[in-house]
Amino acid sequence: MRKQLIEYEPTTPLPDHETWLDLEAVAEVEISSEDPGQPIEGALLPGGTGWRAGSPGTQYIRLLFAQPQVLRRISLRFVETAVSRTQEFLLRWSADGGSTYRELVRQQWNFSPDGSTVENENLQVELDAVTQIELSVTPDIANPQAVASLAEWRLA
Repeated sequence: MRKQLIEYEPTTPLPDHETWLDLEAVAEVEISSEDPGQPIEGALLPGGTGWRAGSPGTQYIRLLFAQPQVLRRISLRFVETAVSRTQEFLLRWSADGGSTYRELVRQQWNFSPDGSTVENENLQVELDAVTQIELSVTPDIANPQAVASLAEWRLA
């Protein structure tokens, strides 16, 4: 058997909070629902406690930028400590004000209170002139009564 050692370079660390976009200043947010006790600001702004939907089923969070943005990193964090479920999320973006969208990632994750309770997604992207970015979350593909949540969403 032939073998060769390769040099592995881990991905660069995530930027600190000072390099994330100030979403409060550059974006307007549209949401399909929210729990008044856990509004969307809790997931989008530093120091928040996360967002929770106000109704069950698939939910949508759309960020609309007044000025087109250049995006190089996207960080999403979901937390579920109470029930086992299979969540699916879809992240897509638009450069033309929402007339058309391009899919970035669609992913399923199995949460289990006995093991996997946190999903961290850190994406390195090369997106120029982003006018909108949309996240849809189906909290449980087998249970339409499940309620979506999002611990954190950051863009750089």
